[in-house]
Amino acid sequence: MKITSVSVRVTEKEDSKMKGIASVLLDDCFAIHDIRIIEGENGLFTAMPSRKTSNGLYRDIAHPINPECRKMFEDAVIDAYKAELNKED
Repeated sequence: MKITSVSVRVTEKEDSKMKGIASVLLDDCFAIHDIRIIEGENGLFTAMPSRKTSNGLYRDIAHPINPECRKMFEDAVIDAYKAELNKED
């Protein structure tokens, strides 16, 4: 599996921890939208698309299964976010 493109929309607002929304294209044939870019206590991280369940908890709709894949997604999205910020300067 290869990440073939990442697009990011910066949503930075002063009091918001959410910094942007990303879409990732895999192997030029499968897209994942609504990946959130969040500023946490230890820096930026990604949150995969999720929905609220009937018991009020949130459950990921699509997500990496292992740490290596999660790191690949997170690195690609955060790199694209930083590149987008540099464009705006």
